[in-house]
Parts: sequence; C-alpha cells; structure tokens
Amino acid sequence: MGELSLYAVVGLCVGFMWGIGCSLAILYSIYLGGYRKAVEDSLATQKSQRFLTALKRIELRRARQAATAATPSRPS
Repeated sequence: MGELSLYAVVGLCVGFMWGIGCSLAILYSIYLGGYRKAVEDSLATQKSQRFLTALKRIELRRARQAATAATPSRPS
C-alpha cells in the first residue's frame, strides 16, 4: 500500500461531498415537511391537544421573560 493516487484523493473528496450533500437534502426536506405541518395545524379550526400544549409553553416562557425584563436589577 504505497502512494495514494490523485484519483483516489479526488474520489474520496467527491464521495464525501456527495454524502454530505445528500444528508443535507434529507434534513432540509424533513424540516420543510415539519414546517408545512405546523402551518396546517395553526390554520385548523379545531386545534390539536399537542398544539395547545405547545402554545401554553410558549406563552409561559414569554410571560417569564417579560417579568424578568420588567424587574429592575439591583446596583452592585
């Protein structure tokens, strides 16, 4: 197993880039599918229990952040 030829190096690079590109394409399609489903759920007339639970969590987090931001900090 002597020298690694230029063709082997190019093949490894192209194969690596091909694999990364395919992985990114799959992740992007999963992301878009989830985004579409979220938009569908938000536009539905009758909201699912999962949607309502997530909405409550978001509202609680925002209320905590607003309370923290409104509280004046003590000078040290």
